[in-house]
Amino acid sequence: MQSSSITDPGSITRVAGIEVGHFTDSRRPTGCTVVIARAGAVGGVDVRGAAPGTRETDLLDPCNLVEKIHAIVLAGGSAWGLDAATGAVRWLEEQGVGLDVGVARLPLVPAAVLFDLMVGDMRVRPDAAAGYAACVAASSADPAEGNVGAGTGASVGKLFGMARAMKGGVGTASVTVDGITVGALIACNAVGDVLDPDSGQVLAGARTADGLQLLGSRRALLHGELAQSVLPGTNTTIGVIATDAVISKTQAQRLALAAHDGLARTINPVHTQLDGDTLFTLGTGASGKNPGMLLLATMAAEASARATLRAVQMAASITTAQGLWLPCAADFS
Repeated sequence: MQSSSITDPGSITRVAGIEVGHFTDSRRPTGCTVVIARAGAVGGVDVRGAAPGTRETDLLDPCNLVEKIHAIVLAGGSAWGLDAATGAVRWLEEQGVGLDVGVARLPLVPAAVLFDLMVGDMRVRPDAAAGYAACVAASSADPAEGNVGAGTGASVGKLFGMARAMKGGVGTASVTVDGITVGALIACNAVGDVLDPDSGQVLAGARTADGLQLLGSRRALLHGELAQSVLPGTNTTIGVIATDAVISKTQAQRLALAAHDGLARTINPVHTQLDGDTLFTLGTGASGKNPGMLLLATMAAEASARATLRAVQMAASITTAQGLWLPCAADFS
């Protein structure tokens, strides 16, 4: 059995049939990301956070009729950002992509959003034009990471206030075993810290009161340090898992569930009342093979963990016009 090397992180577009495009707003740190499967892909979703912002997730229930979807949109802007999916639907319709309903082809585009309204002028948020622009930019090349697309305004480590938080972002990775690829794209905007699961070292998260060192949110909470009051839903990690394996709709849902294990390895605390953590699955079937769910689930968790790490490793520090400074992981390496 041969597997891909960790020295090459890969990307979700290493999965045949997948394209990714970003729109990054120049007016404030926000944006959206689209993951496209033009030929359609078997879809699944698993929502673990208690405060999600989503669109078209019910159709992904294995009990429901539709088998394949055509794109997934991830966006900043909280609930307003769901409008970006409308632009993606319009672009896909113009390309003739969608479910044949007799009189037209209907693009099916689930979406999820993260809360980045505290970073810059909240009146600027992704809209239908942003979703359309992300589709125009989409390609099968390895996508940009860090402060782009849905991760542009993302932050992590917010349990002790935004003034002690750090920069999140978008990351992607893939794992290939015996000709099967599973890739992940994660927009990390967690309330918790992001840590390396191999070493246990916190890479980005809440800082000490003077802002000069990483605090370690888990240890601080367990030692009785009180978190600030945080509005539910003002965080959230969202993402897409894709594979070229042949999978059923039920298996797609199980892969989304398994991929949350990757978040649990790299984010602490995770899946909180303050997050809306949501992961989607796309199965293109391009390999023509299914190696079994044990291997696929292991690969999905690994890809999501690596992509989460890259979301903070590739992020750059920012200072908003309002004076909010969000340092990045590289500032503390």
